[in-house]
Amino acid sequence: MEFRDLKKQYEVLKPEMDAAIRQVLMDANYISGRQVAELEAALAKYVGVKHCITCANGTDALTLALMVLGIGENDAVFVPDFTFFSSAETVAYEGATPVFTDILEDTFNMDPDSLERAIQAVLKEGKLTPKAIVTVDLFGLPADYQRIRQIAEKYGLYILEDAAQGFGGVYHGKYAGSFGDLATTSFFPAKPLGCYGDGGAIFTDREDWAKLLSSLRVHGKGSGKYDNVRIGMNSRLDTLQAAVLQVKLAAFQKKELSEVNRIADIYTESLKDCVKVPQIPEGLSSGWAQYSILLKDQKERDDVEAYLKENGVPCMIYYRKGMHRQTAFAGLWHYGEEFLVSNRVCERVLSLPLSPYLTEEDQQKVIRLIREKTL
Repeated sequence: MEFRDLKKQYEVLKPEMDAAIRQVLMDANYISGRQVAELEAALAKYVGVKHCITCANGTDALTLALMVLGIGENDAVFVPDFTFFSSAETVAYEGATPVFTDILEDTFNMDPDSLERAIQAVLKEGKLTPKAIVTVDLFGLPADYQRIRQIAEKYGLYILEDAAQGFGGVYHGKYAGSFGDLATTSFFPAKPLGCYGDGGAIFTDREDWAKLLSSLRVHGKGSGKYDNVRIGMNSRLDTLQAAVLQVKLAAFQKKELSEVNRIADIYTESLKDCVKVPQIPEGLSSGWAQYSILLKDQKERDDVEAYLKENGVPCMIYYRKGMHRQTAFAGLWHYGEEFLVSNRVCERVLSLPLSPYLTEEDQQKVIRLIREKTL
């Protein structure tokens, strides 16, 4: 059994995938080939924005977006405590200060009330300038953008949507990647839409930002390759990866997203009486980067994790500790936030095998083992 079955996905997509890769090899146009621009147009159309600019990975996507927003020294950027490291790392890399917020247990996403408390505490202290909010569509589910947008407008903050795990998620009829002033995603292989290596993208409706991003990702280029008008970085999506993503995007739209939601629904119906299952608010749907349950405490979580692995079932813990407990952020002032929910979730969370290619037999085995250990 695979945690996310990329081997089976390749078997299913092999004819189209091999043909797409072969075409790149025959064209020998490995950097900025036509497939890159074609993919960008298809991604922008799917997400529902005017521009998509691809880059080398999801972390670079966040960095490029922060550069466009002018984030830097003495700026405060608000980030949920329960997320992957790059959501906050990129803020610090730009010289700004990440300020962490607690999360909501039901959705694993940023708690708007904690966000507003953090903003007010930063303003009261007067040392940092609140500048932006990095929302994270964790495990595939969009954050509470109605509340967060109200708060952002109240305090004059940008929203940078980190949709690295959120691709395919829906919030009241709109797709993840369209909710922030800028949005980013990752094409890491295990993501809902993943390539065969690293890749990322930034989404925006602003043409001036799109042009700036296109320059920044290629050494700050101007009119040509050797005309450099600003300090940028080297962060291009390889043509091979673009070709892979073209095939995968078609499969994602045609079948994979609906199938992974069907499989997630089976988990929810079969486990809701013995563990806390993911909660999907009305009007929302998930892209299901992970299917994550909550056990009653750390001991039960660790016992279930061990039992699954003893029986050949791969499972993962995302995440064992919040951002405020990472060594790299030791010494940051947390403005009175205790991260009560984030800390509890870190002790109880467990992610189960999930992919559009998970067989009924394998899923029923996972369900049976969890029920045996928790009931």
